[in-house]
Amino acid sequence: MRDTPSVLPHGDRAVAVVAEDLAGMRSQAFGLAARAGLDPFFCPVRARGLWGRVPAAWWPAPLRAIEPLDAGAAGLVFSVGGTGGAVGAALRDRARRVVQIQNPRMRLDRFDLVVANRHDEISGPNVLLSRTALHGISPERLAAARAEWQPRLAHLPRPLVAVLLGGSNGRFRLDEAVAARLARQLADMMRADGVGVAVTPSRRTGDDVCRIVREALSPLGGWVWDMQGDNPYLGLLACADAVVVTQDSVSMVSEAVAGRAPVMVVDLPGRSRRIGLFLRELAAAGRIRRFAGRMEAWPVTPLDDTIAVAEAMRRKLHLG
Repeated sequence: MRDTPSVLPHGDRAVAVVAEDLAGMRSQAFGLAARAGLDPFFCPVRARGLWGRVPAAWWPAPLRAIEPLDAGAAGLVFSVGGTGGAVGAALRDRARRVVQIQNPRMRLDRFDLVVANRHDEISGPNVLLSRTALHGISPERLAAARAEWQPRLAHLPRPLVAVLLGGSNGRFRLDEAVAARLARQLADMMRADGVGVAVTPSRRTGDDVCRIVREALSPLGGWVWDMQGDNPYLGLLACADAVVVTQDSVSMVSEAVAGRAPVMVVDLPGRSRRIGLFLRELAAAGRIRRFAGRMEAWPVTPLDDTIAVAEAMRRKLHLG
């Protein structure tokens, strides 16, 4: 993810990113900005007092429900998610256009443009749809990460399987029992297929989940990032011969399929209609398969709709 600038950019390239301070939301907005040649700066949305307990769609005056937010002189705003969308709609005026990322769950005509996923099942004259979540995992970034991380991962056997761990959320569960099952599958794959395994947890991955996976894989030569030092996430995406990713995160799956490796998705207890639609479309495109405990390799091509969305946005907003 691109670092947030400490100085607000000026000029026609500036875009204020208005969202809750969550990594997934920032990465989508900053990724779209990078592909569109814009200079983003982050404006975190923080609700005041009791307003934080009320859905943003119910706020009668969103700009009064949040801590002061400085969008500077930017004539373009990217709002993200439901809370960011409520604030973005309130910021929109004749001098400031607003692009909403994700389904805002409010009237779409309150935005100049809405960028959503196909699995959001919305449409309209101002709506752009993508198969995957927006992100900044470009071929150039992957090439740079490959050059940096190949020597650092050279001690691991090939083929190398990168494992991207998410965590429990409101839809899916990744607890100790689920982690133990997954760890057994990964260990069995290492023994049966002779693969190397490198695991990167996310900030949502529980400490006990990390411990269980580490205890199962380390004796076999597997490597589990301890969340210290340089984040290997991009390096693993760039260097892996195959990727295993938990199904809880549309963003992680979207970033994984942007690379050149086949992607296997781990089933988790839980249910989400939207994520189910998302995964079925990628499976139909031949880009992902269900992880069944064995290394699988099949011909794939990178799948990334972010650049096409960025180009369409530039045309519709006449950004030049």
